[in-house]
Amino acid sequence: MRDWHVKHMEQTLIRFVRGLSENASRWEVKLNNKYGKIGRVCKRIDYDIKHGVKNEEVLTFLELIRTESIYNDVRSPEGSLERLNELQSYFKETPQLYNNWDSVVTTQ
Repeated sequence: MRDWHVKHMEQTLIRFVRGLSENASRWEVKLNNKYGKIGRVCKRIDYDIKHGVKNEEVLTFLELIRTESIYNDVRSPEGSLERLNELQSYFKETPQLYNNWDSVVTTQ
């Protein structure tokens, strides 16, 4: 199940950083207005972190998006780097609180 959450986190991050396409339908625009905001995206990623994805994995994947050439199409749309910076600042600043059986709740 953890593998599913890692894949979901990656897809969510790519979808948010890429943003909406220029020729998006009204339905896609409506869904993006409802679910594509930074708060909703962070809530989905926090849910994945709760189910086994580590905060370091999120930050590592964000760095991969920033540096690797296979993600050029993700970085190419206008505003994608700002969204990427916004995500990185959220996951660097907030200490992740989680309560799994094999880990302890951390506060900072």
